[in-house]
Amino acid sequence: MENPGEDFPLHQGVFNGDVKIVSKLIRVHDVSQKDIHGNTPLHLAVMKGHKECIMLLLAHNALVKVKNNAGWTPLAEAISYGDRRTICTLLKKLKQQSREALDERRPALIQALEDIGDFYLELKWDFHSWVPLVSRILPSDLCKIHKKGSNIRLDTTLVDFNDMRWERGDITFVFNGKSSPGDALTVMDNKLKVYQKVRHEETEQEIQEEIDILMRSDIMAAQMSTKNITFSRAQTGWLFREDKTESIGEYEAEFYHVNGLNLESKKRREHLSPEDVQKNKAMVENLTKGSWDAKEFERRTSLPKPDISEASWEDYITAPVGQPPIIGRHVISKESNKVFKATIAMSKEFPMTVDVLLDVLEVIAPFKQFQKLRDFMQNKLPQGFPVKLELPVFPTVTAKVTFTLFEWRDELDDALFTIPAGYNEDPTRFPDL
Repeated sequence: MENPGEDFPLHQGVFNGDVKIVSKLIRVHDVSQKDIHGNTPLHLAVMKGHKECIMLLLAHNALVKVKNNAGWTPLAEAISYGDRRTICTLLKKLKQQSREALDERRPALIQALEDIGDFYLELKWDFHSWVPLVSRILPSDLCKIHKKGSNIRLDTTLVDFNDMRWERGDITFVFNGKSSPGDALTVMDNKLKVYQKVRHEETEQEIQEEIDILMRSDIMAAQMSTKNITFSRAQTGWLFREDKTESIGEYEAEFYHVNGLNLESKKRREHLSPEDVQKNKAMVENLTKGSWDAKEFERRTSLPKPDISEASWEDYITAPVGQPPIIGRHVISKESNKVFKATIAMSKEFPMTVDVLLDVLEVIAPFKQFQKLRDFMQNKLPQGFPVKLELPVFPTVTAKVTFTLFEWRDELDDALFTIPAGYNEDPTRFPDL
């Protein structure tokens, strides 16, 4: 490639902050095209602080959730640059694009749910720790899930977390696949006999609070690598070792160690002051000790602009791949690689298949990398259904998920998926939803 810049005229216009050129080229070029460093025009507009270019690109629906070669999104670069208004604009656009992508896939997901037989499922999950105080505040619950057609009902006992204690209650979530997105999810407090529609969008105050958190926290990028994962049979016994087999609920299960589970993470903190770093460190330490100071943070103001980069477009586009000159704030980053030791129990007796579980999960919690999870669970897991999974999430804390009961049910009552007579609407019952 003799002149790589010729392939990226929109990038060049954005880099130079030439609004006239950008306005002209934006109509005929892919606004989310990546250059040799993996940056889109939006990445460059944010790094350079060219606000008019940012607004033009977003007006043409430039993608916010796209990573460059270093693994960073335009939103991550906006947090680094530190302009509060730009962070707000990108965050709102990201949420809008995520909603639109889900709405587009919604009919196919609902049809997949319709095609699955109706069932009842009990799922137990808990976090536990060998630190007594921490163990006392960690949540655990037995979730009961009913599924009929495109409707799902989930019953839980966890209500809220206050004064270092989990409040217990009788809470029901109902998802109605046939309803419009804004009316699809309802939560009910069965003790108070009230219900609340789960909002489709956050309030302005919630978005501003999210921006405060983003501006005072490390910028994180993490991914779980499944390339090198292998499974080995777990053993039991002191003198005479044998493969570990146990009953999980009603089902006989074989236990496996999961080897090679790697969490690759990067964090950046060039936007943080030494005081911010100390506060964050103290907060994490307090959390792991079982104490928490819930004082409200002050509103964050924009940072001073980074020093203006002397690098030209030619310097940038001809730099070796992955080694672009600094054009925003000088990056302060750290990479880490953590290896987790997980245990999984597989049962060949469990009535549900992995495929059915994946279809249900994708409706409830769709995310971009879902296909990777599907490929992994279909092609790499040992035979059977994963009825139990134990995974350390912190050095002192382990998460455990157990499928305790599953039954196909042909005649579930429609009343399970409707708001009972006598329940009143209370839009303030669950302020965080």
